[in-house]
Amino acid sequence: MKNGTRDMTVGNPTGLILRFSLPILAGNALQQLYSLVDSLIVGRMLGVTALTAVSASGWLDWTVLSLAMGLAQGFSIRAAQEYGAKDYAGLRRTVGQSALIAVIVTVLLGLVSQLLLRPTLLLMRTKTEIIDLTEGYLRIIFAGLPLTMALNVLAGFLRALGNSRTPLVAMVCSTTVNILLDVLFIGPLQMHVNGGALATVSAQAVSVLICAVAFRQTQALRPWKEDLRPDRPKCRQLLRLGSPVAFQNLVISIGGLILQTVVNGFSYAFVAGYNAASRLQGLVEIAGASLGGGVSTFAGQNRGAGRLDRVRQGLRKSAFIGFFMGAAVGTAVALAGRPLLSLFITADESAPPDFIPQVMTFGYRFLCVMSGGLPMLYLLFVYRSTLQGLGNTVVPMISGFVELAMRVGAALLLPLLMAEWGVCFAEILAWIGAAILLMVGYYREIGKLEQTPALES
Repeated sequence: MKNGTRDMTVGNPTGLILRFSLPILAGNALQQLYSLVDSLIVGRMLGVTALTAVSASGWLDWTVLSLAMGLAQGFSIRAAQEYGAKDYAGLRRTVGQSALIAVIVTVLLGLVSQLLLRPTLLLMRTKTEIIDLTEGYLRIIFAGLPLTMALNVLAGFLRALGNSRTPLVAMVCSTTVNILLDVLFIGPLQMHVNGGALATVSAQAVSVLICAVAFRQTQALRPWKEDLRPDRPKCRQLLRLGSPVAFQNLVISIGGLILQTVVNGFSYAFVAGYNAASRLQGLVEIAGASLGGGVSTFAGQNRGAGRLDRVRQGLRKSAFIGFFMGAAVGTAVALAGRPLLSLFITADESAPPDFIPQVMTFGYRFLCVMSGGLPMLYLLFVYRSTLQGLGNTVVPMISGFVELAMRVGAALLLPLLMAEWGVCFAEILAWIGAAILLMVGYYREIGKLEQTPALES
């Protein structure tokens, strides 16, 4: 390795993917840690109403931020391919044009998100008890969108060159800052849920600073002056990769928003239990998402080098690891679900005596159902990331529509037969449908590339 970069076109695929994925896993775990600490502090210090307000922001938060994340992921796919092909001039051009696109998108997305926030919360039938708290929380989160975009672009480029260590260091530092500021803002300064949002944005600024320093120290990533001049063909190429990923995230988010709208139509106890459990969903997904991050970079670099045999080998090993990892995580969550939920849920003074037991029952029910679908979710991460690393972001985008149809269909129809249980099954049915499509798409794509393996210039 040089300056933290790693050439993944040589060496044992399994070892390379796992060594690269472990720092991503640690970073994602820390990210979930400070998300859970937010929830823990809010739930313990402010009560279940404040926790429900923060949890209800989840899908809307993801809808906006995932557009930025999707574009950044598309940029990093191209960077990984050019690094694998040793096309350093193309890599610098990718960095320069990505920066231009990121600035324009961030300004537009920031304006739209702030303007449409309140109408969207009303459209989602957000409970009157929490709508003002949720709105205030999200306005601060959306104000930090430039930091979110910068962090994802910088960390994405570093990972594209095999450097997953620097983003981990950034996450360690930002998590520490976030936890300290959570306690300060929500406790002594009494900023209520807005303090949690401000702590998160401040922590992101720390991550951006650390990644920016590493970025400047990586010579291959530093664009020349001419690389920053608008280049329409290069921008179109990057948008062809990034737009489907961003749109895929948007489509999945729309399904989540509709699902949250359906959830909001049930009793307040069910809403509180479901939302509390959803705060743990990110935690159980991180191992699969991290493995997917390693697979994507591995596939991208080897696609650039024309080593499709290594892509096939990496996919086989990763799918095996992912399936059994998902089963292990699911079993652990099912066994520890109630103690985990009890950490976050405390009664408000005005809550009736039977309210908290009902919240716990609904939350644990959702966790158990979700745990059963984790092996398929982990396979989804592996196949989707491999396809994206190969440069095919269209099939993953289509898989987002499958998730949307399955999630919304199940959320609307199954409650007619199974009451609240039907909502719980909507997630795993969405995962199963998307995973099947991605598997078919991967084998078609790898077969086609083996006929025409040259990388598009």
